[in-house]
Formats: sequence, structure tokens, C-alpha cells
Amino acid sequence: MEVYLPIAEMSVNGLLIVGMGATVGFLSGLFGVGGGFMMTPMLIFLGIPPAVAVATQANQLVAASLSGALAHWRRRNVDVKMGLVMLAGGAVGSAIGVWLFRQLQEIGQIDLVISLLYVGLLGFIGTSMFIESLFALVRRRRKARGRRKLHRHAWFHGLPLRTRFPQSRLYISALVPATIGLIGGMLVAVMGIGGGFLLVPAMIYLLDMPIGLVAGTSLFQIIFTTAATTVMQAAVNHTVDVMLALLLLAGGAVGVQFGTRVGSRMRGDVARILLSVIVVAVSARLAIDLVGAPVDRYAIDLTGLR
Repeated sequence: MEVYLPIAEMSVNGLLIVGMGATVGFLSGLFGVGGGFMMTPMLIFLGIPPAVAVATQANQLVAASLSGALAHWRRRNVDVKMGLVMLAGGAVGSAIGVWLFRQLQEIGQIDLVISLLYVGLLGFIGTSMFIESLFALVRRRRKARGRRKLHRHAWFHGLPLRTRFPQSRLYISALVPATIGLIGGMLVAVMGIGGGFLLVPAMIYLLDMPIGLVAGTSLFQIIFTTAATTVMQAAVNHTVDVMLALLLLAGGAVGVQFGTRVGSRMRGDVARILLSVIVVAVSARLAIDLVGAPVDRYAIDLTGLR
């Protein structure tokens, strides 16, 4: 079933796009991430212009995150106060990211920057998550059972504006989750990702939130950040393809429900290892495409000029 995408100016297989949306939606519910770190590269691999892929797939993130957040909400796995603080930072980050996206688009470097950011950021974070998760597994097996501390103390816990987050049992500076949200908002705008692959590790290792609340709170924040970013991208950069967005939405809303059910039965350490492997694999594929020879080669023939 061929469908024409007016903004991308190309035809695609509609069923394939719906299937991609369902796959990424499943991963979104499984790991508590927006799934954009996979969707944007997949669209680029399919031939969608990177600028259009980044701006459009944020719509899919909204639907998948909303569906996943509702599922976690029913299980009382959302720290609303933490999510709102992160959202405040995310709104500022989204505005900065959309402005930066526009500047890069005007100088014709947005496609290259998107690819380089994916390779560098995903590769670094995925590798770090994998190594840390392996060490965590080893420590868990060696460590005797004991009472868990509420949280570890680090220098950023001494920052001002300290507040309590009763559901997460934390007493930390609000500047920390707000900064995490700000970085996530910038990533949504520039890279077309919900930031979950960054938010989830940050909430686990920096904020030391309970594993059960991380996925739901991350998705809660991603809903509003990506929605605001989509509106700004459409108004400022005109790179949102509505037809492509609708196809992704159809698959994503269904896939996330199945992912949430499977994720609720999966151990946190196992989920982190699987997520890190997927992140590294996507980064490696993009790196290969960057340095490899293009499929379509072009040459300029000057023999006819005098």
C-alpha cells in the first residue's frame, strides 16, 4: 500500500510505516523510553529526509508516551511532582532546541549534525549503560541482602531549592531534575527523540529513583515535551509531515500497550542491558552509513561544456 508523503516528497509503504510505529511503541512501553532514538534512524534508513524524520516522529512519541503513561498511571508508577519539575526544564530546552534546529537548517548542516549526534551520543550512552549494567549484575549477586538506603549523596544533592518528592522518597534540589528535563527537551527538538534513553539512566543513577517509578515518570514528562516541540517545529521550521505522523501514531498506540505488559514482568537490570544493546546497535548502523560509500553515486560530466 503506497502512500505519498507531501512534506517528505516521496512515496512509502504505509503498512511498513505502521509496523515500524508498532515496533517502536512496544519498545517504548517495555523500557519507559519515547522510542525516538530508534524511530528517527529507521525513517532515515528508509530514505526520509532527516529534518522531516526528526520533526514528524515526535507526533508518534506523543501517542506512544501517552498510552504508556496511562498504563503506568493505573499501576501508580508515576511520580507526578518529579515529572512536573522535569517538564519545566523540558519546555525551556525544547524552545532552545527548535531555535538551534532552525539555525542549522538555514546553513544546510542539519542532516549531518543529526547523524553525528546520533552516532556520538547513542554510542557513548549505550556503551556506558551496558558496562554499568554488567557491573550491577555482578554486585547484586555478591551483595548480601540488606536494607536499601533511600538515596546516595553526591555534590549536586547539596544545590539550593531542595524539595521533597514523597512518592520517590527523595529530598534533593529541584535544579537537578529540571536540568535533566532541559537536556531532554533539547534532544527532542534537535534529534527527534523523547530523551528517554537519557532520562531513564539519569533518573536511576543520578536521582536514584525507585526502578518501578522511572518508566512511568519518564513517559509522563515526554508526553508534554514532545507535544510542545511538535507544535513549534510545525510553526517555525515547517518540517512536520502529517500523513507520516498519522501512520506512526496508528502503530505506536497499539504497540506500547503490549510493551507495558511485558515490561512489568521484566527485571530492571535485564531491561537496562537490553536497552543498551539496542542503543549501541542503532549507533553502529548510523556510523556505518556515515563512512560507507553511498548507494547512489553522482558524477558531473563537463565534456559537453566549451
